[in-house]
Amino acid sequence: MSLPAPRRRVAVIGTGAIVTGSHLPALRAHAERVELVAAVDVDQGRLDAFRQLAGARIDGFTSTDAMLDAVHPDLVLIGTPPALHREQTVAALGAGAWVLCEKPLCLSPAELDDITAAEEASGAYAAVVFQHRYGSGAVHARDLITRGELGAPLVAHCQTTWHRDTAYYCLPWRGRWATEGGGPTMGHGIHQYDLLLHLLGEWEEIRAMAARLVHDIESEDVSTALVRFRNGALATVVNSVLSPAEVSRIRVDCADATVELTHLYGHGNDDWVYTPAPHVDPERAAAWRTPAHDVPSSHTAQLGALLDAYDRGVRPPGSGQDARAALDFAAALYKAAFTGRPVRAGEIGPGDPYYTAMHGDHPDWAPKERA
Repeated sequence: MSLPAPRRRVAVIGTGAIVTGSHLPALRAHAERVELVAAVDVDQGRLDAFRQLAGARIDGFTSTDAMLDAVHPDLVLIGTPPALHREQTVAALGAGAWVLCEKPLCLSPAELDDITAAEEASGAYAAVVFQHRYGSGAVHARDLITRGELGAPLVAHCQTTWHRDTAYYCLPWRGRWATEGGGPTMGHGIHQYDLLLHLLGEWEEIRAMAARLVHDIESEDVSTALVRFRNGALATVVNSVLSPAEVSRIRVDCADATVELTHLYGHGNDDWVYTPAPHVDPERAAAWRTPAHDVPSSHTAQLGALLDAYDRGVRPPGSGQDARAALDFAAALYKAAFTGRPVRAGEIGPGDPYYTAMHGDHPDWAPKERA
């Protein structure tokens, strides 16, 4: 009889809203498996408030390196602005800790190569938060699609149409390439098209458009794409922060059924709807219903999957190729939009300007020198 795995010692880097609102509840939900031992924040007041909120005796630090040297955590959760993700992830991996980092894991394919090298050197792993993959409805839908139970995927739509006002962009790191990595393509829609990629697999070609229609920012405030998948399916992807009626939606039309997900920031089983084609036997369609046990998409669900992998000593979901797929898709979408030509899977590598920055040094989109 095997002994239960020990509780993993966890540190958080960043103590803002995403950590207090999502990571801390996830840690509490898995309290029998994890112990929060440290927190890092450059703002001492915010750090002190978080330590009080956490309700446990945890060490506080204003430096990531100081925390790693003193605490040696098993797992580090990162919830800082995007420009800090690569440096903090590489540092944590170098200290032997596994990492679960908010999206985007980093700002370019080149930065992801740095993280991959750090993984290989340390033997630890870095996963990105794509919590929508982990709800029971998403697990069920992917199983049906990949097993061919719904017939061949044919047409898909992926929609992240949200609304962000001028005040949202008052934070100095938002809307800037160097600090956020892009607009809604990187910071908002990435959750939905990551789930689309999870459902449909590898893509072959992207054609795209992007624009700044409202906000005075460096990056785009809307992008659209047409995507051809390796399995032959065609998809549309829309990423917007200009849409007053906010919704997140995925629809996949297969030969025997349409599966639709409609939500905003998270989904449960009831958000998934299956519509059989007229020729499908009702008994067959009845078997497609989402499972009785409802696991909402959440940081809690993803943390559980990561801890399962940690206990087995295997690469966690959300790392490696899982993390690269969404980042490569974003780079290809930007390149297709800014160059006005199709981009093939795998064409962006060292030497390509979109390998090192999502704006690709395009004269209409690259950051301008500030006066």
